[in-house]
Amino acid sequence: MSARVGRGWRTWGVVGLLCAVAVSSAAAADVLDGLDEWIEAERERWAIPGLAVAIVHGEELVHARGYGRTRLVEVRDVDADTQFGVASLSKAMTATALALLVDEGRLDWDDPVIEHLPEFRLSDERVTPLVTVRDLLSHRVGVGRLTGNRLTFMPDRSRAEVIRHLRHHEFERPFRAGYVYSNLMYTVAGELVEQISGEPWERFVVSRLFAPLGMTRSTPAIAALDANAVYPHQEIDGELVEIARRDWTYAAPAAAVNTTMHDLVRWMRFNLGEPGVLDGERLVSESAMQALHRPSSLSGYDADARVINAYGLGWGLGRYRGYRVLSHGGATDGINTQLWLLPELDLGIVVSANRFTQLREPLLRHVVDRYTGHDAEPWSEREYERFTAQRAQARAAREAVHRARESDAPMRHAPDAYAGHYHDPLYDTAEVFETGDGLAIRFWDDDSQVLALEHWHHDTFRGHWRNPAQREKFVWFAMGEDGQPEALYVRFTLRPEVLEEGIYPADYTRKVRFVRD
Repeated sequence: MSARVGRGWRTWGVVGLLCAVAVSSAAAADVLDGLDEWIEAERERWAIPGLAVAIVHGEELVHARGYGRTRLVEVRDVDADTQFGVASLSKAMTATALALLVDEGRLDWDDPVIEHLPEFRLSDERVTPLVTVRDLLSHRVGVGRLTGNRLTFMPDRSRAEVIRHLRHHEFERPFRAGYVYSNLMYTVAGELVEQISGEPWERFVVSRLFAPLGMTRSTPAIAALDANAVYPHQEIDGELVEIARRDWTYAAPAAAVNTTMHDLVRWMRFNLGEPGVLDGERLVSESAMQALHRPSSLSGYDADARVINAYGLGWGLGRYRGYRVLSHGGATDGINTQLWLLPELDLGIVVSANRFTQLREPLLRHVVDRYTGHDAEPWSEREYERFTAQRAQARAAREAVHRARESDAPMRHAPDAYAGHYHDPLYDTAEVFETGDGLAIRFWDDDSQVLALEHWHHDTFRGHWRNPAQREKFVWFAMGEDGQPEALYVRFTLRPEVLEEGIYPADYTRKVRFVRD
């Protein structure tokens, strides 16, 4: 796969820079020498249709370019103004929106959520009044994933209705006992923005954050994307194909922002240098920015690097080469992003690609090593080898599942015996119905969330979504005392081991029991 490097040249009068895509000094030129060629070679190694990279150092944009194409089916170069869905990079933007309200005295980080959102409830009523805004934003509530990449939860329901279902969501860890990543806690945070400001989260972030920062091509709505936007891609059954964009409306504060390299340069500069200040104007107070950037919960320990990792408010916190790193990744269907800020170097780097790829961190490390004068290390080669081995292991585990199938074990009943309505307090409705090709399940009365069932063995089925990017999952029926189906079990995959090999095997799943009405 090869394509011309996109040339996203643009004048930055508003930013006070002479040129958007230019090396600012002879020293920077030496640092960046050969970088384009290295990135293009790695893009081809990892079979990425298109990606974009931006680097900001101090007040200067030193690199912002695209490589490859926006989609496989047409020849349009990616450039620095191409829009990418950056998914969970949205979290820091939601946290910053709340920081604006903190500065106005309308909110405190340690306010109980129910003071501003009385309908907020969790499954443990003792915990509900204790949850603070800071808890929501630092992933320490203990409630895990309902929605995320590869996982859809009631996408056509209102944000308020999704939040109401949280009262049935079990805790993965006790409250404040550890780090449990949760998109829906950020959905709650977005509702706080609306409740306090009187504006929907979408309108607030555009008018109060993107506009003042000069992020003119950033939007929380896929309907607002224009012709210069990437399409997502995914490898399915060994073939790289274009897939549908994910509409994150119902969980927008966690993952809905679409933006560009040029806009992310503005965002990185706002968070670097004197955080909260851009182009000489303070937009967020020093104290609020400190709250965003300092640890609020421990997220893990990197034994190889001997580094304790933490999470601030919308930012991951760690170290590389001894330097402090503020970071976040973003993964929406078929699009990956990674952003690093190194405050001690006044350096920011971001990369987005229009397919899932493990190239992101090796690329970031490569750039930092150039700036810090470290000898080049084969980060990408090592990661490619590791990923290839991991993929082979996942393929072997998947094949073991297939070998265990008892193909001569029939269903206990005729298909119509399984048809009916099933219900779970958290996951709501599941309707099993007959089609001309067999059985299917419709979740949440939503025709976009239909699972066609392939009989596997006994009363177990493998389901295939109408949207092939959602891949497949296993479901099975349990019989009651009368021998008839009384419950439907669905194994929701929260994180597959290797997506390219399929939704299973997986090391993070949830088994849900829907009881027949």
